[in-house]
Amino acid sequence: MIEFFNVSKIYPVNRVALADVTVRIERGQFVVLAGSSGAGKSTFLRLIYRAAVPTAGQIVVNGRNLGSLPSKKVPYLRRTMGVVFQDFSLIERKTVWDNVTFLPKILGVDAKTRRRLAERTLERVGLQRHLDSYPAQLSGGEQQRVAIARALISKPDLVLADEPTGNLDPHLSRGIMHLFSEIHRQGTTILLASHDPELRREFGERLLVLDEGRLVADEELGRRTLSTAGAGLE
Repeated sequence: MIEFFNVSKIYPVNRVALADVTVRIERGQFVVLAGSSGAGKSTFLRLIYRAAVPTAGQIVVNGRNLGSLPSKKVPYLRRTMGVVFQDFSLIERKTVWDNVTFLPKILGVDAKTRRRLAERTLERVGLQRHLDSYPAQLSGGEQQRVAIARALISKPDLVLADEPTGNLDPHLSRGIMHLFSEIHRQGTTILLASHDPELRREFGERLLVLDEGRLVADEELGRRTLSTAGAGLE
């Protein structure tokens, strides 16, 4: 589903975010991306949904070479993905309904169908009673579940999550991770960046570790396939 071939990303002033990363992520996996702050986790995710482009190397997603993908095709690529951010990124002046149905509305889906999609998706995350609430009326955990519902409403093949529990307490974090596990069991590929060692080992089925932009560990079912020296595991 996702392939990186010798991918590097260098930002201005020679700041290396990723360095010569080669990895393949199969459809249906639950992959946790780990590493200390600044290791390159967010850049890794941003490259997949074309919010950034690599300095070198190639990235293939669902058979599409992102390097040769015209800019006008990027929105179509993103419609196959759901993206969840650490800061929720909800529109405060809009209701849960408006936030969750933002993409279907842009795509021209009629209001009746959007309502049905929103009700069904919010039921999946346990928020079906909050359709007409505003973000400020919800707890942090509820806001993150709204963000997850927004990512799921278009039934994406792939969900990318960048530190989705970073602003939540341990109890709420575990609840959010259980939700991602349920989404995964229903067939969605999950790629989730996390700094929490307990959560990522409990819920992920594969662990990729970045250190100063390099892929230094690839662990599946307890078996390490790369050296973890200097991996920076918390």
